[in-house]
Amino acid sequence: QVQLVESGGGLVQSGGSLRLSCVASINIGSIYTMGWYRQALGTQRELVARISPVGTTTYADSVKDRFTISRDDSRNTVYLQMNDLYPEDTAVYFCNADNTVWAGNYWGQGTQVTVSS
Repeated sequence: QVQLVESGGGLVQSGGSLRLSCVASINIGSIYTMGWYRQALGTQRELVARISPVGTTTYADSVKDRFTISRDDSRNTVYLQMNDLYPEDTAVYFCNADNTVWAGNYWGQGTQVTVSS
């Protein structure tokens, strides 16, 4: 069974930074697009950023120039560096692994990020 374990969430003041990590129980190299999504209370889950197996990145407009996604396939880990955090970034952040070759899409349990004003 595929497991994704997120860490690095917490409480931070507006303008602060956090780095989220997601460790996968599978070899993510070559075929998995890795992504970070978030869900605030009362809203739908939304894409924050994703990175393809070859390193192509996509960001939500709301986080461009503040957040950076990266991956270390040797560690089966994806990161989300979040800088200049706003209160509206408060949400549960979920890691996602999407198999680009065969069917398979997996989610982590999520990590809470709270930004105080």
